[in-house]
Amino acid sequence: MLLSDLQDKDVINLVDGKKIGLIIDAEVDRNGKIINFYVQKRRFIFFSAGRVLIEWKLIDKIGKDVILVNVKG
Repeated sequence: MLLSDLQDKDVINLVDGKKIGLIIDAEVDRNGKIINFYVQKRRFIFFSAGRVLIEWKLIDKIGKDVILVNVKG
């Protein structure tokens, strides 16, 4: 799977069921393994509300259209 494939999926928080946003970037270790990714939060159609760092280990499931994550707080 390519990073561009992940960037097309909505990131949804399983804790509250809310959409967090879309992946804009990823952080990889020296072996090329993704360790974190950055999600652009959206509040309104054209205005961003910052970005969120989500650890790869918090991903619960990658589906056809969405990425489900467990982010508390």
